[in-house]
Amino acid sequence: MNTPLTKFGAELLKEELHQLKTKERRNVIDAIAEARSHGDLSENAEYDAAKERQAFVEGRIAELEGKLSTAQIIDPSTLDAEGRVVFGATVDLEDLENGQKVSYQIVGIDEADLKLNKVSVTSPIARALIGKYAEDVVEVQAPSGPREYEILEVRYV
Repeated sequence: MNTPLTKFGAELLKEELHQLKTKERRNVIDAIAEARSHGDLSENAEYDAAKERQAFVEGRIAELEGKLSTAQIIDPSTLDAEGRVVFGATVDLEDLENGQKVSYQIVGIDEADLKLNKVSVTSPIARALIGKYAEDVVEVQAPSGPREYEILEVRYV
């Protein structure tokens, strides 16, 4: 199964993978060696903590390598979806209840960050928007109840 990622999201995962492989792995190896030098491993909390950290780092490396190996990297600036909302698009919306305007980019699960107005392709708002066009009105099932938005503009940036 392909994992959709924007070009930016893929770069972030590659940077994290590089950091884990080049710095974190080395730090964990050094921590294990230091803990071993203290003697008896059966009652060595530092050794246990270092081994747990090693398991976490190696697990995260495997997870990132798996995601990147199945990634379908999409560069939003090269999309030609003829004004339709698709993965990677940035959508300008107006809340029809209060007139508030907001923009969201539809991104992969790993790169979603509401503070940066990046919503996961699996989120209720993204699912409601996918396939729609500017001037369409969509209903989103929010935790507080249904909300209606008008799509003002669809951009591929």
